[in-house]
Amino acid sequence: MSEPATEVKSPDRYECNACGYVYEPSKGSSTGNIPPGTEFEDLPTRWRCPVCGAPRSQFRNIGSSSSPSGFEENLGFGLGVNTLTSQQKSLLIFGGLALAFLFFISLYGLR
Repeated sequence: MSEPATEVKSPDRYECNACGYVYEPSKGSSTGNIPPGTEFEDLPTRWRCPVCGAPRSQFRNIGSSSSPSGFEENLGFGLGVNTLTSQQKSLLIFGGLALAFLFFISLYGLR
């Protein structure tokens, strides 16, 4: 029998409350010689924001880049679009705008 596939979750990103810098573990940090793949919890205690110099305590967890955008408690509301990622929402919005534009242009063909 085959083993069930385990879902690989991308690591959480952390945002600096002072300047908005986002630490992404998949990229690491060039300042401070932090290699890619280093989790935020594994950073040295003296590590600071490379942009503004804020300490680690000034960072907040903003979730992984592959998680749906929005607040966790609001994901169950709406027509199902609350579970879409930001890229999927952008595609839905701009795809709808393009479709509306095509319908509008097709009205010129009516006489």
